[in-house]
Amino acid sequence: MQGGSKGRVVKIDPVHPDPGLAREALRKAIEIVRSGGVIAFPTETFYGLGADPFNAKAVERLFEIKGREPGQPILLVIDDIKRAEGIVKTISVEAWCLIRKFWPGPLTLLFESTSRVTSALTGGTGKIGIRIPSHPVALQLLQAAGQPLTATSANRSGQPGAAAAEAVEETVGPKLDLILDGGATPGGPGSTIVDATLHPPRLIREGKIPFGDILSSLGLSPTEDHEW
Repeated sequence: MQGGSKGRVVKIDPVHPDPGLAREALRKAIEIVRSGGVIAFPTETFYGLGADPFNAKAVERLFEIKGREPGQPILLVIDDIKRAEGIVKTISVEAWCLIRKFWPGPLTLLFESTSRVTSALTGGTGKIGIRIPSHPVALQLLQAAGQPLTATSANRSGQPGAAAAEAVEETVGPKLDLILDGGATPGGPGSTIVDATLHPPRLIREGKIPFGDILSSLGLSPTEDHEW
């Protein structure tokens, strides 16, 4: 997109969106993603970078924007668990329990990925991180897209996450095609990341959801084996 930051930043009220304006903003965002572009959008933690995970050039551009080294995985967001079909091999009973309890919300689960998911997204691990976000703009975007999108934090690698569209614009904005400005996000810790391919599931990173709550929902007690 051309036209500087004014044309690149599109506001959308997450609480009381104007139907016409929101529809046009989402249409523009999806058009960009489908043409291989990269956008930023708000989530329940920070702003994320959205691209088509099945477009190799778009994923490559995502890494360039973030200054991210190859081998570091990129998580995906979906609007419905049905979107995981074809990108994850299996969903365990424990994973289903966590999905019902914590999705939509700041819990990223790692699953064994299918061959449809490139090694660039998995970091060569064969596992893909997925979550359903609870932010209304993120959900509207995903529903309009009808497919998974990337959601790595909208910042340069190693730098703090951006909790406002202005922060996104200051750091990586000039390299993006569109920023969906849904106002300030909560910030704070990122999503909790749990490896759901292991039995019991194992903590990778503790974020907004305490790992004790994860274990409790599975009927487990915190132990060293469970935590690391």
